[in-house]
Amino acid sequence: MPPKRSSPKSIGLGEFIRRQRELGQQSVRQLADACGISNAYLSQIERGLRSPSSFVLKALADGLELSSETLYAQAGILDPSDARTEDVIEAIRHDRHLSARQREMLIEMYESFRKVNDSAPRK
Repeated sequence: MPPKRSSPKSIGLGEFIRRQRELGQQSVRQLADACGISNAYLSQIERGLRSPSSFVLKALADGLELSSETLYAQAGILDPSDARTEDVIEAIRHDRHLSARQREMLIEMYESFRKVNDSAPRK
C-alpha cells in the first residue's frame, strides 16, 4: 500500500512552518533570528506546543518569504480560498519577468475573472 500524502489542510500549522523552513533550507536558528523570536519558541511552534500570535505569524511569513495570508489561513484565521487569491496576486507582484504595467494588467484581469466567476450560477 503506497504511503499517504498529506495535503496542506491536513497538517498542523507547526508542521507547515517546519516544512516551509526546510524547503527554504533554513535552520531553526536562522528563521528564529530573522523573525526576532527565540529558537526554543520557534521549536515549540513547530511541534504544536504553542500557538503564535498574528504578529509572530506575520514575522514568520516574512522570514519564510510567504504571504501572511498563507500562514493565517493555515492557522485557521482566514478562509483558505481568500488566501489562495492573495497568493496568486502576491506571485504576480513579485514576478520579475513582467513589467510593472504588465503586472497591473494581469492583476486587474485576474480580479475581473474572479468577479465574473463568483457571480455566475454554479452548475
